[in-house]
Amino acid sequence: MSRTLDEVNREIARIRSLPYGVARTQAAELQARLVEAEGPDQARAYALSVLVESMVWAGEVDRAYLPFTRLVRWWDEHPEHFDEVDKHAMFWSFKWMVGHLGDFPTVPAAQIEATLDDMERRYALAGLGRDAVAYSRFAWAARRGAADVEERYDAWVATPRDEYSQCEVCDPGDRASYLFETGRTTEGARLVEETLDRGLTCATEPADMLAGLALAYLDLGRPADAVRTHRRAVAALAETSSDMAAARGERIELLGRAGHPARLVRAVEQDQRLLLEADTPRARLDLLLGVVAGTAALLPAHADVAVRLADVPAATLGALHAWAAAQARTLADAFDARNGSTRMSRMLADALATQGVAEPLDLDVVRLPAAPAEDASVAGTTPGVLPDGPVAAAAAGASATGEPALARAERLLSAGDTEGAAQAYVEAAGHAEAAGLLVDAGYALAEAAACAQVLGDEDTSARLFERGAARLRAGGADPVDLVPVLVAWAPAAGTTGEVDPFLAAVDATRATLVEEPEADASPEQAALAERRKGDRRRALADVDDAAARVLATTGGEERLQDAVVRAGRAAEAYAGVGAVADAAHAFWLAGRLLDALDRTEDAAWHLESAVEGFGVARAREPRTQAADDLVALLRRTGHDDRAEEILRSLTR
Repeated sequence: MSRTLDEVNREIARIRSLPYGVARTQAAELQARLVEAEGPDQARAYALSVLVESMVWAGEVDRAYLPFTRLVRWWDEHPEHFDEVDKHAMFWSFKWMVGHLGDFPTVPAAQIEATLDDMERRYALAGLGRDAVAYSRFAWAARRGAADVEERYDAWVATPRDEYSQCEVCDPGDRASYLFETGRTTEGARLVEETLDRGLTCATEPADMLAGLALAYLDLGRPADAVRTHRRAVAALAETSSDMAAARGERIELLGRAGHPARLVRAVEQDQRLLLEADTPRARLDLLLGVVAGTAALLPAHADVAVRLADVPAATLGALHAWAAAQARTLADAFDARNGSTRMSRMLADALATQGVAEPLDLDVVRLPAAPAEDASVAGTTPGVLPDGPVAAAAAGASATGEPALARAERLLSAGDTEGAAQAYVEAAGHAEAAGLLVDAGYALAEAAACAQVLGDEDTSARLFERGAARLRAGGADPVDLVPVLVAWAPAAGTTGEVDPFLAAVDATRATLVEEPEADASPEQAALAERRKGDRRRALADVDDAAARVLATTGGEERLQDAVVRAGRAAEAYAGVGAVADAAHAFWLAGRLLDALDRTEDAAWHLESAVEGFGVARAREPRTQAADDLVALLRRTGHDDRAEEILRSLTR
C-alpha cells in the first residue's frame, strides 16, 4: 500500500535528524528511490534535497551532483510540488555545488562555471539577493588564483547580505583567510578579533578562524598571542564535527614553526586518517600543506624523530616530510591543471620554504614544579610534612591579594581564564600538600590537568593527572572517588602514548574495587551497603572502559585483544547496573576493535548490540554512528539484506 505524504515526510524528517555519515546517506538514498518510484510527487523535492544535504556533509559532494541535478530538473518540470522550504533548500544547494565541486580536481572548470552561471541566472529570475552569487564568484576565482580575484573580493564585500548569505561568522572568517593569504595580516587579524569578540559560533567556527589567527600572530611577531590562540584553536577543534582538515593543517604548521617536533608528530598521528582520506581532495591537500610546512620548519635538526603511522610509508619526521611533499605535489599539479594556474604549486613552494622561530615557544599551560624523586614516597609522608623539592617551595608561596589559591582558581575558571585557573590549581595543590592534605592536593592537580586538557596541552595534562592520582591514592581516597580522575586522565594517556603509568594506576584501583568490603551487620546500614556495592560495580565498569579506550589507541594485536576483553567486561558491568547507553558505547568499541582484528562475526554481534542498546536508550546520534560501522561491515561481508533492515530501522 502506498504511503501517505505525511508518512513519507515523517520518515524523511527522521533521516534529516540523524548525524551525517554512511547510515544517514544510505537511508536518504533509499527514501529518494522509493519516492521517485512510488510517490507521492509532493515529497520528491524534500527527499532529494535531504539526500543532497546528506552527501555534501558526509564528504561526498561529487556524488551529490547527480541528485542535485535531478532536484533542479524536478523544479523546472513541476514547481507546483515545491513548498517554500523545498524552494529554499534547492536554491541553497547551488552554493554547496559551486563551492564544493571545486574541491575535486577531476571536476572540469567548465562544469563548475556552467553551474555558477546557472545559479546566477536562476537567482535573478527568482528575485533573490545577490550575495550568495557574489561570494561564489569570488570563492571560485580565489580557488583558481584568477587575475580578477581582487575585483571579485571587493564586489562580494560590497554586496548586501540576504537570506542566502553565509552565516554571520563564516563570512568574516572567509574574508580574513583571503586577507592573510594576500599579505594583509594585520587587517585580517583585526577582523578575526572583532568577530571573536561577538561570541558567534557555527559548525566550523571559531575553530577555523582561531587556527589561522594563531599563525597570523606568529607572522606578526606576537608569539605569546600565537600560543594563547593556538590553545583556543585546539579546544575549539575538539568541538567540531567535520574533518576541519585546513585548520588541523594550520595547527600542525604552528607546532613545527614553534619548535615542537614531539607535539607535531603526535598531532599528525592523531589526524593520520586525513593524510589519505579527507572529505575532499582539496581538504586533503590543505592538511598535507600544513604537514609539509610544519616538518620543513623542523628540518634538518629533527629529521630522525620517530613517527608511528599505520598506512603511510614514513617512520621518521624526515621521511614524513618527503612523503607529504610528494603527495601534495601530485594534488597541486592536478588542481593547477584544472584551474589553468600555478596557485597551488606556489602554495606548496611556500610550505617547503617554511622556517621555525629562533627559540622554541613555550606551549605548556602551567609551569610545573619538578616531580619528587618518587611519587611512591608520598605514600609514606607524615601529614604536615612534605618531601623536599619544588612542590614544597610552591606551597610556601602566598597570593599577593590574600585570596586563597583554590578560590582564585575557581574564580578564574568561571571567568573563562582556563590558563590562569590551571596555574592557580597547581598552586592550591602545593598549599594542600604542605598541610599534609594529600587528597585535596590530588583533586587540585586533577582540576589543573583538566584545564590543560581543554587547552590542548596533553603533555602537561598527563603529568598532572599522574601526580594527582598518586596523591589521591597516598591520601587514602576512596577508590570509587578515584575512578573519575582515571577516566579523565585516559584521553591524555592515549594521546601522549604514556600508557604504562595510566594502566598501572587503573589496575591498582581495579584490584581494590574488586575486593568486597566486609558486610555491616547493622540493619540500618544495609541499604547504604547495597548502594556502595552498586557504586563499586559502576566504578569497575568505568575503569575497564577507560582502559580499553586507551589500549585501543596504542596499536599492536596483543593490546587490542586486551582492549576487547576490557570493553566486553565493561559492557556487561554497565548492563548489570542498568547503564544501557554506556553498555552500548562499550559494545560499540568492542565491535570496532574486533572488526580491526578481522573477527567479523564477533564484531557484527557487538555492533548490533550497540545499535540495539542505543535504541533502547533513545540515543539517536550514537545509534546512527554505530549503525554506520555495522552497515559498512555487513555490506563488506555480503549481508546487504541485513544492512537494508538496519537502515530502515533508523527511521522507525
